[in-house]
Amino acid sequence: MIIPLFPLQSVLFPGGRLPLRIFEQRYMDMAKVCLKESSSFGICLIAHGEEVARPGRKAAEPHAVGTLAHIADWDMQQLGVLEIVAEGGERFRLLRHWTEGSGLLQGEVELIVAPSVVAIPGPYARLVPLLRAIVGELDAGAPNAPAKPHRFFDAGWLGMRYAEVLPIPVAAKQKLLEIEDSIDRLEIIYRFLESKGLLPDV
Repeated sequence: MIIPLFPLQSVLFPGGRLPLRIFEQRYMDMAKVCLKESSSFGICLIAHGEEVARPGRKAAEPHAVGTLAHIADWDMQQLGVLEIVAEGGERFRLLRHWTEGSGLLQGEVELIVAPSVVAIPGPYARLVPLLRAIVGELDAGAPNAPAKPHRFFDAGWLGMRYAEVLPIPVAAKQKLLEIEDSIDRLEIIYRFLESKGLLPDV
């Protein structure tokens, strides 16, 4: 599967939403195609390089695991600046990538099979009320509010949502994205929140 890539200093998680401001022509063209064809693009955290193309600089080097994104909403209130909301789909593994003449990165990817829905084990039930409160504080129409339906019963969904909102470096968020086992991800998040004294009693 070959898709256009959008390397960022941010991580998009499956089921998450990420507002983006697009002004570079290569990404404008990419977004137009995605809107016209209802197609997806890939969002990857930048491993090396910069988001904005600069003369004489190499293209941004993406991490090997990213997330498919489709445009859930868009607007252009300022001429030359396209505002979109990217919604995360499946994760993918980047097999190879190259730069087109326009400067747009293209990548050959393989999709990572989405984990089955896993019930939240008893010890991690303390994670649910806090996330419910966090999601409840977000306006339902906010561009960064998680996509519906909300699945507070699913360990995978719960872990992805926490990974989005935790105040941790993007490199740590990338590691959480790459974890295959939903319970392993919850364990890391649980220990982090417990160490900060942020988990409520249930």
